[in-house]
Amino acid sequence: MNEENVLNVPNDLWPIADFFFQGLGTEVNMNNENEVALLFRGFFLLYLTVVILAIVTFKLGFARKLPLIQNIIVYAVLIIGTFFLTLILGLNLPIAESLLASAVVLGIYRLRLHRERSGRNEG
Repeated sequence: MNEENVLNVPNDLWPIADFFFQGLGTEVNMNNENEVALLFRGFFLLYLTVVILAIVTFKLGFARKLPLIQNIIVYAVLIIGTFFLTLILGLNLPIAESLLASAVVLGIYRLRLHRERSGRNEG
């Protein structure tokens, strides 16, 4: 097989990336449409996961309300930036796992803050 048409897939992926890239094996034949489709599907699902977790983390961590134009700019930059992060580092670093941990911690913080404020208003 021609070495130029084979893409090596690491076998030590982080759990979320490993879940999305199941079934690929260690090499992807770029001439095989099914293998390339599995590769793109896995990347797209990983990218979508990173975007959703980044948006949730941003919403939970950013306290101020922004005007509509600034919100559009922030989300556009976030979507473009996560594409490059996922493309370059998505298979080597636990980006999705880190964003999931951040979202959980910020969610717990927001829930406790909400309970504290509502308890203070009632009392």
